[in-house]
Amino acid sequence: MAAAQFPGNISSQIPLSQRPEWADVKPVAQDDGPNPVVSISYSDKFLETMNYFRAIYLADERSPRALQLTAEAIELNAGNYTVWQFRRTILESINGNLHEELDFVDHIAEANPKNYQIWHHRRWVAEKLGTDVTIRELEFTGKIFSEDPKNYHAWSHRQWVLQALGGWENELSYCQELLEDDIFNNSAWNQRFFVITKSPLLGGLSSMRESEVTYTIQAIAANPENESPWRYLRGLYKDDPEALVKDPRVASVCLEVLTAKSNYVHALNMVLDLLSHGFMPSSEISSAVGALTTNSLEPDSDLIKSICSVLELVDPMRGNYWKWRRDTAVAQACRR
Repeated sequence: MAAAQFPGNISSQIPLSQRPEWADVKPVAQDDGPNPVVSISYSDKFLETMNYFRAIYLADERSPRALQLTAEAIELNAGNYTVWQFRRTILESINGNLHEELDFVDHIAEANPKNYQIWHHRRWVAEKLGTDVTIRELEFTGKIFSEDPKNYHAWSHRQWVLQALGGWENELSYCQELLEDDIFNNSAWNQRFFVITKSPLLGGLSSMRESEVTYTIQAIAANPENESPWRYLRGLYKDDPEALVKDPRVASVCLEVLTAKSNYVHALNMVLDLLSHGFMPSSEISSAVGALTTNSLEPDSDLIKSICSVLELVDPMRGNYWKWRRDTAVAQACRR
């Protein structure tokens, strides 16, 4: 970006009142009324910058110096929506270099990676530049994830880029890399589901289900305490719960985890879901659940009640939820 538009250049360190190019502008002070209840103690630099900004904003001045002033104001407060909005107005009016504008956003985002205004502005710029910046935008979000893998704004921006500008070709592989680094990264699991359901290159959920179930079952077996793959597995059958019940791999991994008698909360929850969709449990699963009750609870002939009783004990944070599940199952049984 042109040096004049970065707030860190030499001229920005000189007070505006001492810059010859601003001699014709009369600053407009903030009006807090005659008796403000609590006056905010702004720095002198912030006060001066915003006073000059109000002047050019009220005059609707759309010029390179006005653009530079918005940069200085944003450096002082990157969350000021009015300044960002006026900056966009100026950029359009003076036909500003939007590739350089992305450089400016990169600079501001370094210290403000979760600032909504920055991401809104970046999307506006990228939308105008189109597919020329697809790779740059994907790389930018990747850089953000290297520092904060769960930055919601970055994920939202990445999904927008894929849908609006393209770049699907390597996205599933990218999700794979993230999960290899951290299989507990729920944001990467969410992105993986987004890709298999939205990518125009993969054929949709029905085409991807078989391979994705295999991948997910392996992830569950390796870390049964990881809730993300369990939820991902449900998502793979979101439009066909009957298929979830009929897939022997689902019941098999549940049995494997229950038999191990460790980190089995999510496995029990999955069995509950299967039962609610007409699953007929094997004797092995019933025995595995019964084995979990022998040390602390009396075995119950009703499998759903037994499961909920175990979950109330081992997952007390959601105790009321498991009690509700149990009471709901009992009520449904009484209506039959």
